[in-house]
Amino acid sequence: MTPEEMDTVRTRLEAFAEEMLGSLARRDQRAKGELYLRGLMLDGKRKSMQPMAERLGVDHQQLQQFVASSTWDWAKVRVRLARWAAAHISPEAYAIDDVGFPKDGYDSPGVARMYCGALGKRGNCQIGVSVNLVSDRASSAVNWRLFLPESWDDTKNTGDALLTGAVQRRRAKAAIPDSERHKEKWRLALDMLDEVQGDWELPGLPVVADAGYGDATGFREGLTERGLTYAVAVKATTTAYPGDAVPARPPYSGQGRPPGPAYPGQHSTLRQLALNTGRSTARTVTWRQGSKTTKHNPHADMRSRFLALRVRPANRTIRHAADGSLPECRLLAEWPPGAAEPTDHWLSTLPADTPLRELVRIAKIRWRVEHDYRELKDGLGLDHFEGRNFPGWHRHVTLASLAQAFCTMLRLDPKAPAPA
Repeated sequence: MTPEEMDTVRTRLEAFAEEMLGSLARRDQRAKGELYLRGLMLDGKRKSMQPMAERLGVDHQQLQQFVASSTWDWAKVRVRLARWAAAHISPEAYAIDDVGFPKDGYDSPGVARMYCGALGKRGNCQIGVSVNLVSDRASSAVNWRLFLPESWDDTKNTGDALLTGAVQRRRAKAAIPDSERHKEKWRLALDMLDEVQGDWELPGLPVVADAGYGDATGFREGLTERGLTYAVAVKATTTAYPGDAVPARPPYSGQGRPPGPAYPGQHSTLRQLALNTGRSTARTVTWRQGSKTTKHNPHADMRSRFLALRVRPANRTIRHAADGSLPECRLLAEWPPGAAEPTDHWLSTLPADTPLRELVRIAKIRWRVEHDYRELKDGLGLDHFEGRNFPGWHRHVTLASLAQAFCTMLRLDPKAPAPA
């Protein structure tokens, strides 16, 4: 926003900040929070401390102290944000996603050489995992975790005292709490969902995620254990049996332990199961309107062909029921016109009577998060934080999420009168 545009919404921003930062005990902290939000939203290429302070006309140490060394609890702010988002954007799913924060040095918490989406390759970066409330019209990143690689966990290097000591000093310098340890990103996502649904009392919604999470058997089973349905992307090479396959007990030879029930034959891949079903079973589905119109698509309909069939995912880690059966779900495969085979695959535990169009719409709803991440990063400085401690990172991403929520409020209700 330009300074002039900010002036027109300043009163509304102050009211929003007062609501979202109401858990902060001191008035001066709440004022600095509103100041930081203004700094994130004002025009400017960089949203790190010094450039923001210059645009705001304040000493950057005010912002530095508020984010890096203050004592306010970011989790309480996230609770308020999540409840605001649940009430204002009519969320239809929890979207799990992660984002890379490229870094030049090695002192920022969690930094390591990893694949970074922002770079499109392996590079020096941090990775943040988020839970987003999402609908087709808006999304809000309501919870965050910083992924800590094994190189940041001293309990993973117990055989080398020198290395363990170095990691401990590195953790202490970055103010990483002792309770924060290396966990797979999908485990961090499950922890956040527990927090969002349990402590924060948000509603049960379907979970959507890309194949980085959907391919993790433990993640899918964890969602089911929590009573959450899902529509998650998976690789075409994921193995499964057809939905009507049943286990059988092989004849007992009379020697040794009697064999348990097992599925006859070799499992297949999701790609092959879709191919076996055939292109003719795919149906044309329009799931939403896009933004690009053409002569042949004047309404910018997002349209493709899809098929859905019952499958039973199969691998060594999937737990069988007492009768030897594997859990059943639905395979959703996108088979565009003219394509030789399906291009995308999802596994879903949404109710069996969910119409195909609705199943496709939920599976595809992650587009909104990907769209809004660009706003968070390019416009609101999500990945511009240059601090080097764990609490500062969490406070910064929380405030960036608040800034995005305020922009969403303006977009959804741009003509609402400013409060007095």
